[in-house]
Amino acid sequence: MSDIKSLDDLKEAVTGEAAAVEAAVVREPKRDALGRSYATGKRKDAVARVWVKPGSGKVTVNGKPMNDYFARPVLQMVIGQAFTVAGVAGEFDVMATVSGGGLSGQAGAVKHGISKALTYYEPSLRGALKAAGFLTRDARTVERKKYGKRKARRSFQFSKR
Repeated sequence: MSDIKSLDDLKEAVTGEAAAVEAAVVREPKRDALGRSYATGKRKDAVARVWVKPGSGKVTVNGKPMNDYFARPVLQMVIGQAFTVAGVAGEFDVMATVSGGGLSGQAGAVKHGISKALTYYEPSLRGALKAAGFLTRDARTVERKKYGKRKARRSFQFSKR
């Protein structure tokens, strides 16, 4: 580190660091030969592999339309949140394969995967998705069952006699 002895030296050091930070933050789009971006989303025990490409807004999950696979409107809304927050609703087609967990965890995994894939396809969307918390993997999982307990924390019924 160089010695800073005047205000001018301090200004030069700060502007030099700011330029280095800006140069490091520039992100390149990650797309395959077919123009798609791929990402993996996870939630609870569910893992979703998601491909995003420009299109009409068609979402396919495990070979079925989203409305058939996720019948509950709440789960459909969860998946659509990523597009709404990014402001690109109806502009991308999604093809996802999901395994593990239940329907709620799978919907969260697909949302996480779509959010990551959108940032890979169009890095300028990262700020809005990150601010909404869609790029962070929700680490909450089911607590394991303990020895001597009925469930993770529930004990067997106590009887005095």
